[in-house]
Amino acid sequence: MNVALKEWAVVCQALESGRQILLLRKGGIYESGGEFELEHRRFLLFPTYLHQNPAMLKTPQQEGWQAAAAEPSQVQLSSAAEVSDIVPMTSRAVMDALDAEHVWTAPLIDMRFNYKPRNPLYLILLRVYRLAEPVMLENTPDYAGCKSWVPLGKAVSTKEARPAMEEAAYERRRSEILDRVRSGARV
Repeated sequence: MNVALKEWAVVCQALESGRQILLLRKGGIYESGGEFELEHRRFLLFPTYLHQNPAMLKTPQQEGWQAAAAEPSQVQLSSAAEVSDIVPMTSRAVMDALDAEHVWTAPLIDMRFNYKPRNPLYLILLRVYRLAEPVMLENTPDYAGCKSWVPLGKAVSTKEARPAMEEAAYERRRSEILDRVRSGARV
């Protein structure tokens, strides 16, 4: 695999541990044949540190958190993900019904909904895999900046990567989330 999606390191940890199986995005999505798609359906997770904000994280994720004045000179890639579902978020109430499913606080959710309000917000469900051997990369200027996708200088092996959660547990959780979204958050 030679492409990675940039995401806060604390969210990458939540995904790797199975605490969370979803992301929210407005960028990096395009419409093809009436279907909304990501540029890549399989990718590595590229942890970022600079813009993480403890006020946007629930209390358990704030523990041990330290501010960063800059991105580290090296980045450890330790997981890959595969998109199982992309669902437009129709209302803030739907996200409220999913509160237990993620590490973000209400201000972050509001910010995501309010950023470019004419563009829809998407819920992306991910099946995450921990790499057999994490890979250290030099954090080059090519990886810097506010962009979602980073092409990597060399491919990273996902051979023998192990699921962050068992298949049955993932499918159960995925199904529960999709049911809440489809019901318009009537819980």
